[in-house]
Amino acid sequence: MFEGEFPEFIDTRPLRYWLDDGLNWVVREWSYGFESAAYPLRVMLNTIEDVLLATPWWLIILALSWLAYGATRTPLLPILVAVGLFFAGLMELWEDSMKTMALMISATVTAILFSIPLGIVMARSQIVLRVVTPILDLMQTMPSFVYLIPVVMIFGPGNVPALIATIVYAAPPLVRLTNLGIRHVDSGVLEASQAFGASPRQRLLGVQIPLALPTILAGINQTTMMALSMVVIASMIGAGGLGYQVQQGIGRLEVSRGVFAGLGIVVLAIIFDRITQAYGKQLQEQIGLAGGRS
Repeated sequence: MFEGEFPEFIDTRPLRYWLDDGLNWVVREWSYGFESAAYPLRVMLNTIEDVLLATPWWLIILALSWLAYGATRTPLLPILVAVGLFFAGLMELWEDSMKTMALMISATVTAILFSIPLGIVMARSQIVLRVVTPILDLMQTMPSFVYLIPVVMIFGPGNVPALIATIVYAAPPLVRLTNLGIRHVDSGVLEASQAFGASPRQRLLGVQIPLALPTILAGINQTTMMALSMVVIASMIGAGGLGYQVQQGIGRLEVSRGVFAGLGIVVLAIIFDRITQAYGKQLQEQIGLAGGRS
């Protein structure tokens, strides 16, 4: 034993064998069930990808530019969106960009469907808050490579395990911010709605969620960015897209391939970050004006 080596009090090998054997048993006995449960994710991802690839490039640029203009009402962001997407096409990265966009949209939509209801339940129950918060901490701090292992063992390499890993990585901010937004609604407004005879469900749907929407939209923005940040890691298990081009650039030492694919990821990040931020700010101003008039 080295002088600075930590002493071995117990033999941890049986525990490791137990964990490995347990996961192998789960894969052997339940892999078909997991694949069946993940089938809707596969269909959604493939459908979005097929639609994006089948849509003319100019129509996608026009649609996203129009969306950017609707968010900002200024020409700067639409021009930036159009130039960025045109650059991706010019660098022969259009198909990979659409595959990456499909993965990001699928992960974000799925995270929204699960995270917002969970955040609402957390805001209304201290017990759920205490139980879920450590799980969210674990999801956010656990290196993404660690939970790639079980999903690859269960589903094998491909888009579905990449999508599941992306959802696990990207969902926690939306859960936290939904909970935060619901909890921070002004108590005076809630008391006023209660005084007018609003039921708990009416207060939630008519008061708390609308007033928390800017915070929830900020959570969607964070979830979108975190989903996009997973594309390179997801490419290691067969996700394809721009992340795969980055990985190829590293493997082949092709600087140009890695740089151009990295710039494509930056373009998508800027587009979706600026659009969601602009809509969040717009919504916040509208709610503020409404509150001022009342």
